[in-house]
Amino acid sequence: MANTEAALKDAMSSIEGTTGVALVDYTSGMALGTLGGGKDFNLEVAAAGNTDVIRAKLRTMEHLGLKEEIEDILITLNTQYHLIRLLKTRGGNGLFLYLVLDASRANLAMARHQLKKIEAELEV
Repeated sequence: MANTEAALKDAMSSIEGTTGVALVDYTSGMALGTLGGGKDFNLEVAAAGNTDVIRAKLRTMEHLGLKEEIEDILITLNTQYHLIRLLKTRGGNGLFLYLVLDASRANLAMARHQLKKIEAELEV
């Protein structure tokens, strides 16, 4: 089992093209841990903003009567991919992993696969 710091380091080092990663509580919008980002990309702000994305999607699913669970949400920009993975593991209720990828270097299928593996090993 990995703690938050180890999981974030694992994501940064094992997922090709990763420029930032965060573990976020979407009930409060607070990042529980961040790694990467920089002066041009504030992970704390991005984490808080993406809680609105999750809440909106959950509300929409409720209105539609969908009984599915969100596995992940992908947002594609011109030069970046933003991957949001809701945690399903024990203790992960209300949390998500947020991954920022350089689109020119990332492999989305491998990133999703690796993020799922990191989620399974994460202990919060």
